[in-house]
Amino acid sequence: MAKEGEEAKVEVDLVNRDPNQLNGHLKVAFEDVLGEPEHAHSIDCLWRNSYGCFTGGKNCCYKFVSVLSGLCIALCWGCTFAMVFKIFISVFREMWETYWDCCVGAECKAYGYFFSRVKVQQG
Repeated sequence: MAKEGEEAKVEVDLVNRDPNQLNGHLKVAFEDVLGEPEHAHSIDCLWRNSYGCFTGGKNCCYKFVSVLSGLCIALCWGCTFAMVFKIFISVFREMWETYWDCCVGAECKAYGYFFSRVKVQQG
């Protein structure tokens, strides 16, 4: 629990990156994509190298595309939320300015008119 005046730190889970199972329907493992029939297997060396090429290519492409698009998408969503927040806050800003102009502004004008008649002379 964060103490008063301190912000709570949010830790990023680098092991379980999909805790809500948003992508449970995606099949991208080697065994899910490639397979051989029971009685017609290729040589073991080819199967091992196919696994290495598939895994390496998949990881490389995924990381490359996620670096290119992930940062842009995150920036886009951040700007979108900032604009929505700004629109939400602008409503309260208008209400505050109206209150200030009607109540406090009128009172300040009245005090200004009252004290504008005061003359200070040094004698």
